[in-house]
Amino acid sequence: MNTALLMIDVQASFPARDYWDEALAAPWRERQHALLALARQAGIPLVRIYHEEPGSATPFDPEHGLIRPLEGFDEPSAATFHKRAHNAFTDTELERWLHDRGIERLIISGIRTEQCCETTTRVAADLGFEVDFVSEATLTFPMTRLGRTWSAEDIRARTELVLEGRFARIVDVAELASEWGPHAA
Repeated sequence: MNTALLMIDVQASFPARDYWDEALAAPWRERQHALLALARQAGIPLVRIYHEEPGSATPFDPEHGLIRPLEGFDEPSAATFHKRAHNAFTDTELERWLHDRGIERLIISGIRTEQCCETTTRVAADLGFEVDFVSEATLTFPMTRLGRTWSAEDIRARTELVLEGRFARIVDVAELASEWGPHAA
């Protein structure tokens, strides 16, 4: 296949944030693991992306030792890239790595739906990649602005709305399993 699975920012930094909510993370973990298993069965390479903010005094500062796999997500990857931008392309060699391997289609998953996952999707589409956004395998948390709080589900729905048909195809794990054939459950 000319496809790669990007697992974006699935790193130990996030549970150290005050907005982390394990009740929201639990169903995501299940879907992310299902997607990883599906990709492994289909022979699709996993590309791990980490976000880091050196000197920031946040859990994303490499000095804190949290730029490592989120617990339970330590499977081997074909490549790993460290980014400081919100997308996985701007300050990494990801695009070159993908082109060198003839990869034209990306499967997007990870943390946070509306930030690094959505931004990577937009840039990937602009660079000419076909993109499948597996919304159920992305995780986000409620956000508040001007006294109004948007739920994680509101944010996910908005992301699907603005990406679908413009930057990506919105799919779920079951749809990919069906497309990838009987060898992929």
